[in-house]
Amino acid sequence: MSESRRGLVYGVTAYLLWGIAPLFWKQLRQVSWVEILAHRVVWGVIAFGAIAWLAGVAPLVREAARDRRTLAAMALSGVMLVINWGTFIWSVASGHILDASLGYFIIPLISVGLGMAVLGERLRRLQGIAIAAAAVGVAIQTWSAGGLPWISIVVAASFGIYGLIRKVARVDSLVGSTLETALLVPVAAVYLLVLALRGGGQLGHADTSTELLLLSTGIVTAGPLLCFNSAARRLPLSTLGFLQYLGPSCQFVLAVALYHEPFARSQLVAFGCIWLGLAIFSLDAVRASRAGLSRTGR
Repeated sequence: MSESRRGLVYGVTAYLLWGIAPLFWKQLRQVSWVEILAHRVVWGVIAFGAIAWLAGVAPLVREAARDRRTLAAMALSGVMLVINWGTFIWSVASGHILDASLGYFIIPLISVGLGMAVLGERLRRLQGIAIAAAAVGVAIQTWSAGGLPWISIVVAASFGIYGLIRKVARVDSLVGSTLETALLVPVAAVYLLVLALRGGGQLGHADTSTELLLLSTGIVTAGPLLCFNSAARRLPLSTLGFLQYLGPSCQFVLAVALYHEPFARSQLVAFGCIWLGLAIFSLDAVRASRAGLSRTGR
């Protein structure tokens, strides 16, 4: 298998795993979303630490931890990650997977807006049209729901800001993920400890299947990222950009077809506007990629 095909397999695997994640989190609906989040952090750092050690980047993690600016950036990105994880877990447990998928669909457009506002990046004409189409979709969703789709906004904004921080920090993906999760561990561990001292918590009290699921949250968190890192080293960004729509697409199908979440005509129109924006955005990305290749003579 060629490196490009291997990268495609890794990329599809990563985004499909993220897309079907609601199937896993639904199995823990009897557990408080805050407790699930705490377990995800604790077992996630163990998984990330093991992967970092196997990949030989543990010294880079220690080196990054000694840099105050990097440490501060990873602490902030960790907060954004927790907000994103927590909102998604809550949305799955409360039957709002559709709203979460909408948020993940608009993340690329949020990232473009943040790049323009914070990094001074220029907005290309097609990008502007794409953002405008998505804005119309969000406005329709807001009107039909009688208020802002806050789940979608929080999911998109938290991950968009997370991506911006990681881009500015310029830390290797695995190193950054290990460090930012490690910074969250004290809070998560204290929460679980206090919960246990009060006689609560699932570990030691729940059935075996629930306990195994909680212990598996680290693998569920780190596994797709490991596949994504492998794909990112082998695929062009334009290909990764297309693959990222697999995740929310799977979530959308699960929400409507499997969990039968309500999907009104107005929501179809809203999603249609956002899908149109993503199609225009993807077209612009392909054109920009081809223009870059032609300038380099490839």
